[in-house]
Amino acid sequence: MIKKKSEKISFWKGAALLLFATIFLTQVFEISITPKLSLLKNQFLGKQQTTTVQDPIRTGSIDTTVLAKAVLPDQGVVLPITWGDLGQRMIADGVIDEAKFRALFEGGLTNVEEQMLAGNSNQRIVMNQQNSRYLLDLLWAFGLSNKNDILDQGEMTDKEYGGAGNFASTGGWSLARGTAMDHYSQHAYVVLTAEQQALVDKVSRGIYRPCCGNSTHFPDCNHGMAMLGLLELLAKNGAREQEMYAVALKVNSFWFPQTYIDLATYFKEQGKNWNQVDAKTVLGKEYSSAQGYQKTRQQIKSLPKPASGGGGCGA
Repeated sequence: MIKKKSEKISFWKGAALLLFATIFLTQVFEISITPKLSLLKNQFLGKQQTTTVQDPIRTGSIDTTVLAKAVLPDQGVVLPITWGDLGQRMIADGVIDEAKFRALFEGGLTNVEEQMLAGNSNQRIVMNQQNSRYLLDLLWAFGLSNKNDILDQGEMTDKEYGGAGNFASTGGWSLARGTAMDHYSQHAYVVLTAEQQALVDKVSRGIYRPCCGNSTHFPDCNHGMAMLGLLELLAKNGAREQEMYAVALKVNSFWFPQTYIDLATYFKEQGKNWNQVDAKTVLGKEYSSAQGYQKTRQQIKSLPKPASGGGGCGA
């Protein structure tokens, strides 16, 4: 009994000395003691951590300003194409009436734009918010006039629609000398190899636009015709399939900014950042067609109400 009592006294003396030494050391020297509770925490909370459900996203909880920067980068998107003297040639052939075209841009053209329209441009082409309309119209003219099997044999020529001249992409091109159909698939500006043509045919079927329900393979509006022209130039310059989708998504985003900011918000709610989303998936019918976008827009929790999809389909 006496022995046990003595052992208790010795234990508490030792504990008191240890405590005193600890206090002394922390006061005299820069020593901090932090309890390591991770093991204990994991033992008690491990099951909870595996079953925790993410809090529902509240309206306005996603910063769309940050998303807009990701969708529409200030530096724009480089178009890996060579333009050369295509503008000059289209003016000479009457695809573009130069006076009418210039009248659309009352503030005048930048040096790069001037070279693309009337000179010989070997400069790097960068699309941004300031020149997206200009490039849309220039690519529209090219896509409409460059001879291609998609225009000659695709949906545009289906007799069900009464001929290729009855669409917004053709009837809406009022900037030519003569009619748009005078130049429809008439000029061999860029001739593709069989492999390049097959690639354009394949990719064009997978790229939709939120102003219409059709793919680029059926370019019945200005955005579709301009995208077709861009795909032809990309293929001619050696772009592969994935690069073509990546460029097309960035270009579509500048043509339909609100649509793709909305879609970026949707994917953010699904836990994906915009740069993690597969371009081919976003450009498909499920998200980028007019119907697909509207359906997706209804599912976005953090935006208060549906917004406009973007630009119209005329010059």
